[in-house]
Amino acid sequence: MKKRFSIVARLASFKNAWRGVTVFVRQEHNAWIHCTVTVLVIIAGLVFHISILEWISVIFAIGLVLAAEAVNSAVERLSDIVQPEKDDRIRDVKDICAGAVLLCAITAAIIGIIIFLPKLLMVF
Repeated sequence: MKKRFSIVARLASFKNAWRGVTVFVRQEHNAWIHCTVTVLVIIAGLVFHISILEWISVIFAIGLVLAAEAVNSAVERLSDIVQPEKDDRIRDVKDICAGAVLLCAITAAIIGIIIFLPKLLMVF
């Protein structure tokens, strides 16, 4: 039987999701790196007065990388619970997830280069 829609339940789900974000940011070292780069990119965007479309691209890239890293962290934690011993299949799953984060980070870096390199070259 399906549960009925409940505002209270929806608010609780947001609370749980926010808890997940805070656990991710507090406990995952790679999240610290991504957050540090995020702050630097935002500062660069403010310094160089990037356009609204450039902000949209930057924000989308930041969100993509952070979301991919969060999913990767969740898969790694779950994999360690399901199979604590060394297992080549689990290794492959973890490597594929890490590869997805790498692809997102490369994409974000390319977006950053397209946006910021011309602005940096104008300074020098």
